[in-house]
Amino acid sequence: MNPFLGVFFHWLGGLASGSFYVPYKAVRKWSWETYWLVGGFFSWIICPWLLASLMTNDLPGVLRQQSGSTLWWTYFFGAMWGFGGLTFGLTMRYLGMSLGMGVALGYTAAFGTLLPPIFKLFTPTIPVAETITEIAATRPGQITLGGVVICLVGIAVAAYAGLTKEREMPEAEKRKAIAEFHFTKGLLVATFSGIMSACFAFALTAGTPIGEASVAAGTTVIWSGLPKLVVVLLGGFTTNFVWCAFLNLKNRTGYQYLASHLRAEHAKSDGLTGGAASLKIPRLNNYFFSALAGTLWYFQFFFYTMGETQMGKYGFASWTLHMASIIIFSTLWGWILREWQGASRKAHALIAAGIATLILSTIVIGYGTYLKGQTTGSDSATPAAEISAPPSGRAAN
Repeated sequence: MNPFLGVFFHWLGGLASGSFYVPYKAVRKWSWETYWLVGGFFSWIICPWLLASLMTNDLPGVLRQQSGSTLWWTYFFGAMWGFGGLTFGLTMRYLGMSLGMGVALGYTAAFGTLLPPIFKLFTPTIPVAETITEIAATRPGQITLGGVVICLVGIAVAAYAGLTKEREMPEAEKRKAIAEFHFTKGLLVATFSGIMSACFAFALTAGTPIGEASVAAGTTVIWSGLPKLVVVLLGGFTTNFVWCAFLNLKNRTGYQYLASHLRAEHAKSDGLTGGAASLKIPRLNNYFFSALAGTLWYFQFFFYTMGETQMGKYGFASWTLHMASIIIFSTLWGWILREWQGASRKAHALIAAGIATLILSTIVIGYGTYLKGQTTGSDSATPAAEISAPPSGRAAN
């Protein structure tokens, strides 16, 4: 166990997640549902299977030996997370990268970090090493929980900075960076997205037996989380595929995957005019940038599972670290893409304070897990979540 290495991996995951939406901005003349599904194939199908097959031992055998209960709950929570991932993309459309991620991830961090050890109080079979009361009874646990609280404060400050910017800037200025800006709609979508996205933490917890089986098959511990991502992300793919296919049918955009030109009805809705040349779809360009976005999206969880293996019994704090890192890097991208251009000094000072607080939280959490490792003598071969059984139906609800 090396919590500081774990924090570094979570930062890499945050960089990947905070950057994933940037390539989508280079996609032209495709509807949202078209490029989101193309990226999704890379996020949830191609990358998980490819990386797990290359870097772990006997992936098919590891999955075959799992109980139906383990596979079901891992898949189920992945599908529930899929609703969050689906609406997460809509959040970016309506609020932009900095404000959208700040609000959505605030909910995700709180629910995804604290609910598993809280639920263990009532259902001992929840696959988390310690209950929230056991964590809070020790000095390392108190420091770690303090880091979680600092993180939530930082997220709140970042979200308030975004709200301040929204109130101050003229409508025309906001739409220069975010064409479909709509604060009320975006806030509702971000709230739903944040709560449902927290299910990913439950999915990873439910899938811990898959990681243990992979270690037993000879996989190095640091890669042992990759096989469970195959199941979790399959659940996420199911939700997103159904919704995007529905929108393709409803909006008559399914032709865009293979078409060379945009239909007149969609060109008009996008405000495009002119001859055939202006309606030409850059298919190769669109597939490339959608695939790049999807691959970046996957790598957030690739690094997340690596970081989780280094956090010992305080693996529950991994979710907070992940959320904090995403907000840090997504806010930086928001600055680069001029989403904060025209905002007041107050808004800039608030977002800077929020980022500084989030950075502090990652240091505090890393120190708390380090102390836990020192007092318990945990070795680096111990999986992040010590489990005995997948969660029961009652625990899931």
